[in-house]
Amino acid sequence: MPWLHDKLVHAPRAPRVDLTGKTVLVTGTTAGSLGDATARTLADWGADVVTTTRSGGSHPLDLTSGESVRAFVDWFTGNHDRLDVLVNNAGVHLDLAGSWKEPHLTADGHEIHWRTNYLGTMQLTHLLLPALLRTAEVTGEARIVNVVSKLHTRGRNEHMFNPAPTYSSWNAYGQSKLAMVHATHELQDHHRAAGVRSYALHPGSVYTGIATKGLEEKKLLSAVRRRLAPIERLFLLTADEGAQTTLMCATEPDLEGGRYFAACKVTPGSNEAEDRDTAGRLWKETLELVPRL
Repeated sequence: MPWLHDKLVHAPRAPRVDLTGKTVLVTGTTAGSLGDATARTLADWGADVVTTTRSGGSHPLDLTSGESVRAFVDWFTGNHDRLDVLVNNAGVHLDLAGSWKEPHLTADGHEIHWRTNYLGTMQLTHLLLPALLRTAEVTGEARIVNVVSKLHTRGRNEHMFNPAPTYSSWNAYGQSKLAMVHATHELQDHHRAAGVRSYALHPGSVYTGIATKGLEEKKLLSAVRRRLAPIERLFLLTADEGAQTTLMCATEPDLEGGRYFAACKVTPGSNEAEDRDTAGRLWKETLELVPRL
């Protein structure tokens, strides 16, 4: 019932921009996902779009593996002489039922949301910064677009360097997204003079496969969700609608960097996200850690 969805959901749209000659990298482009919709539109607007998934038809990239990130960057820089826009879309939100009592760790010992959504993304970003800076030197501008979430409001600066006393996968997800908002501010401050602008955004509440992945351990809940999918789709954004704020941040001329966006406009983030002392400390510690991943 597309007509009813259109009556219930009012999503702004990013204006089309001619991207001919530009190279854009979009991570996390599984079929039907937000990243997939973003990449398809950018390509339709004329960009040379490189896409990644953990496996499948796109170039493989596993953000939990430092080796995978380095191999991807080596491949990318060996095959592309510019990078106009990096869209950090890939991420995970696991255990949507909130049943985990202890953090699930990656092979190198990091909490899975933190390793994927923050550390892996920051490793990729820092390794691609030389390509972004070279492009900005020639063209005058390059961009880093970080797809975060309104759930960054669940993150707490007091837990940025010391784990929370009790574990919640939802809070862990929020913590990783709060860290990416902090990173957006720091990237903007450190590289705007060289022409690299950075943006953080909430895409909206989107119907994609991320909830399917997040509920895969709960067979009954997954089955109920499948039965209710037609109703859920009425009230949630489609992937194409959810991609619009990402598209705006990636393409709109003269858009101010270092800001947090939702529904295609600047939006206040959490008070925690405005703590620049925490952002600066996290930036410093991240720069020390990334080379060892």
